[in-house]
Amino acid sequence: FFFFNDTATTEIYTEQIVGSVRCVQETGINHCDPRSKRILRLFRLRQLHNASFVKLNKATQNMIQKILPWVTFGHPNRKTISQLVYKRGYGKIDGQRIPLTDNKLIEEQLGKYNIICMEDLIHEILTCGPHFKQANNFLWPFKLNSPKEGWEKKRHPYQNGGAFGNRENYINEVARRMI
Repeated sequence: FFFFNDTATTEIYTEQIVGSVRCVQETGINHCDPRSKRILRLFRLRQLHNASFVKLNKATQNMIQKILPWVTFGHPNRKTISQLVYKRGYGKIDGQRIPLTDNKLIEEQLGKYNIICMEDLIHEILTCGPHFKQANNFLWPFKLNSPKEGWEKKRHPYQNGGAFGNRENYINEVARRMI
């Protein structure tokens, strides 16, 4: 995301943000203000090392800024999303957490949105398609292990050699350590 100020026309151009972001809660919520707790609940990050996908827009960017010290996030690639869904994927079926072992489960719940198999679900999450909300709501938040070799420095942002904050494409490496 960048701003470019063209002084000749005095217009501000912004890069259009399209895609999903994978958020992982990496610290507990002790000493967390109520607004940040509410945002974590909106993103379905209720426990340590939970992960979920979030459609990136201006509102969610502002929310991510509020919960920055408690999460790490970035843009996952197709391989990471497919590993998460195949290895740690659970669906919400009648309010219960059911492992995604068969495409029939996905077709029964998301068939009306033309999502009939795991690959369709992965493609919808990756591209933030028209039915991203339904596909993401169908997926239960991912419960991950703590990363192999641990977090870097939990008190510092990723840009300063720490753990929390925007990792951009480097979220894939952390995801593979946590799956």
